[in-house]
Amino acid sequence: MGTGHGYGKVILFNEHFVVYGIPAIASAIDRKTVAEVKRCEGEGFILHDNREATPGYKEDKAEQQRESIERIKKAMGITDCIEIWLHGDLRAASGVGASAASCAAIARAIADEFSLSFSDEEINNFAYEGEKAYHGNPSGIDNTCATFGGLVWFVKGKGMERLSPPQPVEIVMGDTGKVANTKKAVEGVKERREKYRERYDEIFKEAEKLAHEARDVLLRGDWEKVGELMNRNHKLLQEIEVSSPELDHLVEVAMENGAYGAKMTGGGLGGYMVALTPGKELQEKVARAIEKEGFYALRTRIGI
Repeated sequence: MGTGHGYGKVILFNEHFVVYGIPAIASAIDRKTVAEVKRCEGEGFILHDNREATPGYKEDKAEQQRESIERIKKAMGITDCIEIWLHGDLRAASGVGASAASCAAIARAIADEFSLSFSDEEINNFAYEGEKAYHGNPSGIDNTCATFGGLVWFVKGKGMERLSPPQPVEIVMGDTGKVANTKKAVEGVKERREKYRERYDEIFKEAEKLAHEARDVLLRGDWEKVGELMNRNHKLLQEIEVSSPELDHLVEVAMENGAYGAKMTGGGLGGYMVALTPGKELQEKVARAIEKEGFYALRTRIGI
């Protein structure tokens, strides 16, 4: 039986903008999806999805997941029937790179089962193929984090550059519990950008400037400034209409409880937000405040 893994992720700056060639900054988190694969009789594949998940997530994504696995198999040249088991400590939800983590894990497990020697770069390409089923036009940032781990500076079409902050830092990710349609969110931005081109060009210009500023302060470990820039990035994402009332509410809860900065993360319209909470004590305070509001809080770190 072949095994493989893929990391969850958090986008710290510029989801959506990244689709248009603007730099984004993202990090793998210390949670992952594990896949196990073995050959079976018949055709196609059999899937056992044993991941913990936001209610409704797996059901809502089932069709996209099937297409994703077919895409990965085709890209890898696999025609045999395979049986797949998915598990791990990454809770499947929108905004935490769950689909990319599963794509990378499945690609690695298939390679292991069939004794295929693929590089991480090739695994990343297979995961990207799988991501197309979920995102339509993926930027590639999710599968890059899922495959390689670490903190990355990412430009679509140019790939990634690893960033090394002085030390890992605690964050809290709050799940709205709302399953989001990333493909719909991406298409919505495209339509509005075409309709309100001048206004959107200004927003996109500001997002690019912000990314370069964020890169510098992250590398210095200036967490107060990083938080301030995250707040600004959230406002830009609100302006392109990819946030939601639930996300905005959790951002407010985090800020009221001492987070250095907070914003939506991922495709938006639901899914996760992220709060920067250096130190275990602040992390716990913000996480408990989110839980008190009735939402799921994930305590993790970036820069690992």
